[in-house]
Amino acid sequence: MAITNNQVVSIEYTLTEKGQSEVLDTNKGQAPLDFIMGMGMIISGLEESIKDMNKGESAVVEIPALGAYGEREEEAVQTLPKEQFAGVELEKGMQLYGQSEDGQTVMVTVADFDDKTVTVDYNHPLAGKDLAFDLTILDVRDATDEEINTGVIGGDSCGCGTSGCH
Repeated sequence: MAITNNQVVSIEYTLTEKGQSEVLDTNKGQAPLDFIMGMGMIISGLEESIKDMNKGESAVVEIPALGAYGEREEEAVQTLPKEQFAGVELEKGMQLYGQSEDGQTVMVTVADFDDKTVTVDYNHPLAGKDLAFDLTILDVRDATDEEINTGVIGGDSCGCGTSGCH
């Protein structure tokens, strides 16, 4: 039976760049990744690739860059005055969080810096990369109305955030 929208899907995965062996991310031996199908909680290419899978099924699914984090955009690389980073001990490759002009939180990667300027890259670190997920569907269930409305999976209704609430 195919996975449909508004179902909670739990997966275990190992992520690599297509054709490479270096592990970029994994949750094997850890908590599963839970998401609600059709709500855009995971990259679109992965959601599309698993919709015909079933609980207990394993596969290696390959996601082209456009279905993952998009292509790299060179205009997303900017050089800024170093004084904007006062108090930050800069390292090449470090990731920083800031605010965009519209108030959204954005992540940038420090691409390079010198005494006067800092070059930052607004592209996602995996932009431009074709990805491969070695995954297993651990569980599939219908999402509750609360999960659909809030996007929070498995939340408790009392809001106390502990397992001991009554």
